Amino acid sequence: MKRTIIALSCVLLAGPALAQSLGEKTGINSTLGVAPTTADFVKEVAVSDMFEIESSKLAVQKGNAQEKTFGQQMVTDHTKTSSELKELVSGGKVEATLPTALDSSHQSKLDKLKNASGKDFSSDYNSYQVSAHEDAVSLFERYSKGGDNSTLKDWAGKTLPALKHHLDMAKELGKAPSVGQSK
Repeated sequence: MKRTIIALSCVLLAGPALAQSLGEKTGINSTLGVAPTTADFVKEVAVSDMFEIESSKLAVQKGNAQEKTFGQQMVTDHTKTSSELKELVSGGKVEATLPTALDSSHQSKLDKLKNASGKDFSSDYNSYQVSAHEDAVSLFERYSKGGDNSTLKDWAGKTLPALKHHLDMAKELGKAPSVGQSK
């Protein structure tokens, strides 16, 4: 009985640590509202920026007029945040390793976009943009409130309004402007 109580206590005490060690990949941190670790935050942001830049370059080439405009804005803005993050890491203000390639999930989405055209491209690109920016807003909100690196927390808080604006813009992709409105 004593062993069972000790084992149960260890599991309960390790619960919060396990939630973080599972990282962002499982989505459990987001569900629990747990701030990602600095390493997870840096990795997720870097991969997200790489995906945004590469998928949006495709939108500039293959998309409709609305997607081309949005895509160019994403390339510009995410190149800026990617550079800022690299500067924080290389300048020693943040101890983390930057990934140099997309993870398999983002790579498969990018491959799908490379092979799509017309309405299929638009449908996939638009839904990926909404999903990616919802994830980014959640990630940045959680880190800016509970992250463990104060410099990175400040940066996340300063970057968050632009990401929320991107999300609003992404939700408008594919919607026809109202009569009397121009976009």
